[in-house]
Amino acid sequence: MTRTERLLKLLQILRGHRLPVSGQVLASDLGVSLRTLYRDIATLQGQGADIQGEPGFGYVLKPGYLLPTLMFTSEELEALLLGLRWVERRTDPALSVAAQSVQGKLRSVLGAQALEHLEKTPLFAGPGSIAVDEGATAQSLREAIRDEHKVVIDYVDERKSLTQRTVRPVALGYFDGFQVLAAWCDLRGGFRHFRLERINRCVRSTERFTGQGGWLLAQWHAYNKTRGIVALPTG
Repeated sequence: MTRTERLLKLLQILRGHRLPVSGQVLASDLGVSLRTLYRDIATLQGQGADIQGEPGFGYVLKPGYLLPTLMFTSEELEALLLGLRWVERRTDPALSVAAQSVQGKLRSVLGAQALEHLEKTPLFAGPGSIAVDEGATAQSLREAIRDEHKVVIDYVDERKSLTQRTVRPVALGYFDGFQVLAAWCDLRGGFRHFRLERINRCVRSTERFTGQGGWLLAQWHAYNKTRGIVALPTG
């Protein structure tokens, strides 16, 4: 465990306790000596953490302290970068640009050691196979989910039948080679799942479902649970 990781763990331990925790307990949990623990506490206090207490009485972290952005473990940095690289290569153009922007912001705020680790991370995402029109549809649907707008879609089902649906988009799932929209379908009166490559046309409706997005998402999760589904169906 690096010192940065140890400081992060110390903060997490303190956050999990409302009452003072003794130095002996903290040192034992971290696997360090009391002297090292006292130095770590002093370091965090110097970075703005409102840790109150003293040897013999215990320590408590007062609410309101935000973790410095540079305090990621090695695994957390690798998870962040791999996820961002996947989004950059496997989603629609707007999300791809956003992923590149986040990587740039990460590099601008990380400390030297973390930045070096980030630059040397040997984890990469392979290229995707999303068609240009699917990317545009995905972007429109993401915006509709965020703004709680209904959309009208022309959809071709597995039997090649074309129907027009007015739906309330709830979630988007990204799979290898295709994407799936989860939505409440006004025509069917229930949740349905639509593969984006089968959507011939997608137009934002003037109708909205303001304030229902979070509720619909929760209902969709419950609907999947009753069907024994733990992830988004593939269509």
